[in-house]
Formats: sequence, C-alpha cells, structure tokens
Amino acid sequence: MGNGKERLNQKGARIRLAVVLVLAGAAGKVWLQAHVQQGEEPAWQAFFAAAGPDAPRAEAALAGIAARWQAGYAAMIVDLARFLPSPNRLQGPDRSSSSTVLPGDDERAAARLGSGLEFLSAPRRAPGAEIRRRLTSFLARQTGQRFGDDLRAWRRWMWSLPASPHSQYSEFKAELYGRVDPAFRRFFRSGTRASIRLDEIDWGGVRVNGIPPLRMPGHIPAGRATWLRDNHVVFGVEVNGEARAYPKRILAWHEMANDRLGGVDLTVVYCTLCGTVIPYESRAGGRRFTFGTSGLLYRSNKLMFDEETSSLWSAIDGVPVVGPLVGTGLRLPFHSVVTTTWGEWKRDHPATTVLSIDTGFERNYAEGAAYREYFRTDRLMFEVPVTDSRLKNKAEVVVLRPGILGPGSVPVALAVDRLRREPVLNFEAGGRALVVVTSRSGGNRVFERGPHEFTAAGRGDSAGDVRDRAGRRWTVTPKELVSDSGERLPAVPTHRAFWFGWVAQHPDTVLIR
Repeated sequence: MGNGKERLNQKGARIRLAVVLVLAGAAGKVWLQAHVQQGEEPAWQAFFAAAGPDAPRAEAALAGIAARWQAGYAAMIVDLARFLPSPNRLQGPDRSSSSTVLPGDDERAAARLGSGLEFLSAPRRAPGAEIRRRLTSFLARQTGQRFGDDLRAWRRWMWSLPASPHSQYSEFKAELYGRVDPAFRRFFRSGTRASIRLDEIDWGGVRVNGIPPLRMPGHIPAGRATWLRDNHVVFGVEVNGEARAYPKRILAWHEMANDRLGGVDLTVVYCTLCGTVIPYESRAGGRRFTFGTSGLLYRSNKLMFDEETSSLWSAIDGVPVVGPLVGTGLRLPFHSVVTTTWGEWKRDHPATTVLSIDTGFERNYAEGAAYREYFRTDRLMFEVPVTDSRLKNKAEVVVLRPGILGPGSVPVALAVDRLRREPVLNFEAGGRALVVVTSRSGGNRVFERGPHEFTAAGRGDSAGDVRDRAGRRWTVTPKELVSDSGERLPAVPTHRAFWFGWVAQHPDTVLIR
C-alpha cells in the first residue's frame, strides 16, 4: 500500500483479469470430461467449467454440480468468484475491480498469465463480471441465502458451517492458485494434511516471496544509523545479551528477516495485516528451517513456508498448519520483542546494532510509507470469521501466548491504551501474579511479581523503575526486575498484535482493558 497504492491496485486487477481469461480458455477443454464424469462428487474440473465463457456449457456444469450438491462445495464457487470482478463495479483507468493488494506485487505474475492485458480507457463492465453473477446466483439457489455479490458475507456464512470440503479441494485450490503463480501448487498437494480449514486460506495479492524476505541482512552500530530519528518505531530484540533493532520502516516492506542474533538463528516475522512482530528461532525438533513468504493468508494472518518441505506455517503461532509437517508437534521457540522508539531503544541498549537501510532492494523506506492507508483506518483488508467489538479491530494489545504461563493456560491480551494510562499495572492470569511496566515511549514489558505489588517510582529512566509496597526500588531490565537488595523477578515473553488478528486466531483470549 502506501504511496504506491494506486499502482498496486492496478497490478492486482490485471492479475485477476488474467486468471479469468486463462480459466475461460481452459474451461472449454476440460468441460466435457468434467461434466460427464460420474460418481458421488462432481469432478473438481466441473467447477472451472462453470466459470467458463460458454454460457450453455457452464449452466450444464452447474446443473451437474447441483444434482450432487453439498454445502462444502460453496467454497469452490466462492474461490472462483474471488478472482472475478464484481458486476456492481465499473472498471476504467481509475476504477480497479480488485481489492487493495499488498506491497511486492509483481508485474511478471500477470505476464505469466497473459500478456498485453490493458484497462479500457472508458469505464465499462469488467470482463468476467457476468460469470461472477452466474456463480453467486447459483449459490443463492442452492443455499437459500441472499447475500448477492457480497463475497465477505458468503464467506462468513460458509465458515459458520461445519467443514465438509470436496475430497479433492486441495487439487482444485492448487489449479486455481497455480494460475496466479505456479509456485503455489506446492502447498496444495493431493492428500495434503491440514490443521486449519483450507477454505479459509486466501490469496494475499502477491506471488510466493513477492514480498521479499531479508536474508541475513546487514546491520550497523547505532551511531552509524543517522537516517533513523529518535521517534521512529523499532522492534527491539535481545538474545543472549546481544541487542538489535528492526526498524518498522524497513521490516514493513519485507515482513520477514532471516537473521542471526546472540548466536541463534532467527526468523523475525512481521504480519503487517494483524500487527504482530515475532522473533522465532529457525530451529525446531532438531531441524533448521529456511522460511519464506507464501503469499497466502489464514484469517488475515500471514502464512509462511519452509523451503525444506513446503509446509505452510502460522506466523502468529509458529506451528505448521498445512503440509507434510502437520501433526509432527513442531513449534518454533520464540523470543520477546519490544515495540518502542529508536531513541529509547538505543538509550537502554547502547551497544545495539540496527538493520542497515542498504537492503539491496529499491523501496521507499521513509517512516510510515508502507501500509499508511491500512494503518490509518480500522477497516480490514481480508475477511475473518468473527470479530470482537470490545476493542476496535486494530487496537493494539500486548499478548501472552497460550501455554506461556503454564500447561493449558489460556492466552491473555492487555489493551495498550490502558497500559499507556497505567504505566505500572498489576494483574493476575493463569494463576500467576504479574506486572506490566510501560516506558515513556510506550515499550511494554511483563514480569512475574510474586508476592509484591508495584507502583511507579518516577519516570526519569526511559524504561521506568518501579517500587513495591515496602518502598524498595526495582530496576527494569529486558530480562528481569531487579530490586535494590538483589531479588530478581523474570520477564514473561510477549509481543503486540492487532486485536482483531489475535482474537480471530485465539477466540478464548482473556482481555484486560
């Protein structure tokens, strides 16, 4: 998004139009075989035929699907409609038929699907709009639902039903998404294992690694980062005594940095849509993984993938959710991260390094340039099954992940707005007494507090010292609270998230606001 939003919108529209044209050309070839195939299920190719340009053949394919209709087939109809322009919109030079796409979208993806695709100079109904109307009208007849062209509503309804997908839904998804980028096919193999609903996986608007990860990026001492101002947002990480700042203005364009810090291989993942930055270790179960950006989303959450097995992993939970590694019990260890300002981070960590702005990519790395429009509003770019109105969608929360407070402990979210008002907040969760300390620049750290009750001790220190009820002063450090007498209370690993993105993945979250 950002300053290139209009250009990215047009690229996304061209990719969708190219998919439509390719599918239309293929439909006539596969229709006869797909339509006459007998069995309990219609062949997955019949759904492509239903989206073809030949209306009589398409209606015949829909009749065959209707004769063996199951509610789970709605996902395939909606998936096809997703790549077709809405009949309710006009397409012209300034009227993109697509939703906004993400930074990194590539012209070459459209070129692979069809060359010479241009927008018409005068507004008109976009090619494929009537096909989309045909599909949504068919859905209405089969289900009795009246959502018209509102694909978001169709999805919410579809996801409210028990999952009952077509037995070859993964092959269907591989064919559909493979028309956008052949590399997508690797994620949807026949018989692939999944711990999430495949019909909730959506194309994020870019090809595989279309948002390019940083691979062992350069870093420099704090004193050489003259392009960073003290009020610029950074994500601070410390591992084994070594500190590094990941400026938001850089990481927002790449969403992933495969790095090494404190002798540990890290995959620092930034899901810009759901507001999470999580530094994962790149090793799990004795294996080292090389991660990339799949270009796919689940509940508006980034799905990353490993190069070794092409399994899809949840960026918010650090576990494989689709592919060969599902069911292995693998989970990536993670480290705490502090969202703060560059000025505060370098004061608290004078030996810190910071990512170099010389990444090898041409991007507008100005503060706030990436995703400016998205961050400015509370609107979502992609549908999620449920939202929670106790906070605004993009209200920031500090989260304690499931199990972090002990086996079986539920996730906890603390509203950042409250933490700004109460820089020292004592609370209990998972049977544990905890305290969260918020610095003047908004950095949040959570600690065990044992039998103590804490209050602010003055804000002269950028991290903010605290006092207990006995009047003893405690110093805030990244890893622990340390009293004047030497008592130490450990930190609890946390990270931030947008409320909607977190609760969509963890609806059992306890909210403290």
